[in-house]
Amino acid sequence: MERNAADQRRRVLLGHLLRSVFSVALLTALYYVAPLEGGFGITTVLTLVLGLAVFGLLTAWQISAVSHAQFPRMRALEAMATGVPLFLLLFSATYYLLATQDPASFSEPLTRTDSLYFTITTFATVGFGDIVPTDQGSRVLVTFQMVADLILIGIIAKALVGAVKIGMNRRGSRAPGLDDES
Repeated sequence: MERNAADQRRRVLLGHLLRSVFSVALLTALYYVAPLEGGFGITTVLTLVLGLAVFGLLTAWQISAVSHAQFPRMRALEAMATGVPLFLLLFSATYYLLATQDPASFSEPLTRTDSLYFTITTFATVGFGDIVPTDQGSRVLVTFQMVADLILIGIIAKALVGAVKIGMNRRGSRAPGLDDES
């Protein structure tokens, strides 16, 4: 009986890990194949706003799913593995479009990979300095990302932790550990 429970935990953990890896791989692949030729304009801004709204709805749904999950901690990790890449790729695509339309927006031309690199260094708050926004519009956009990063790290992470606690209380277990088992 105990062996079956351990096997089930391993299968559940493997499922969460595989879904997380698949989500990141799929989102990244979509970023690289998406038709991003339209340049930066009102459509780009509206798409970013729409994408962030979808991100917000996805996050709200994920928080609810975490609080009702059989293994809330693993579900929270999976939620972060889906949400954070989506968030970063939205900004990366926006930077790419801006740099394509106006190469002077950044200190150097940006490929999709350069845009992703810049987005992640901004998110990680390390800002290497090799790529920097050079005009007011790009600086406003980067500032907006930095504020959104703080919201993502602070508020959403706190909400996910709260959902994990709710889920653990529903299960009647407060035992620590990634496997969520007592």
